[in-house]
Amino acid sequence: MTRLSPTGRKALLTLHLITSLGWLGADLVLLTLGVAGLRGADPELVYPAAGLLVTWLFAPLSLAVWLVGLASALLTPWGLLRWRWVLVKFALTTVMLGLVLLLLTPTVRRLGDLAPDLTARDRLDLVIPPAVSSTLLIVATVLSTYKPWGRLRRPAAPAGRPAVPAGRRA
Repeated sequence: MTRLSPTGRKALLTLHLITSLGWLGADLVLLTLGVAGLRGADPELVYPAAGLLVTWLFAPLSLAVWLVGLASALLTPWGLLRWRWVLVKFALTTVMLGLVLLLLTPTVRRLGDLAPDLTARDRLDLVIPPAVSSTLLIVATVLSTYKPWGRLRRPAAPAGRPAVPAGRRA
């Protein structure tokens, strides 16, 4: 697989940070709208606005984060299947992307259509999912910062040198 230059890696990392922070920001705005709806804000204002946010910002950013993360994993030395934290973060992002596209986006659009007739249960559909996803995005950020656990497998020994057993390092 082709690796990026240091400048290319920095550009990809910058793009990943921008899209990830945008996704978290959109998620927090969605949570804010949900809390406002629960507290009695005008449903004909809150829920159509949430529908627009999910359609034009939240869903596209979640897809962008996933694509840029995949590119980062494949085009940088981190790799997708080398480090546990990368694999866990990618799995979290993949699950969240699926939930955003398949469940959250249609639900929020439906809430926008039903705005004046929403029940308390309906209103929770705009609070619980963004609260959970904000938490998961923070977990992904912690994984990126602390890089816990270690490698999934040991790197291959360079050609011409025998691999040193784990207990025999000098």
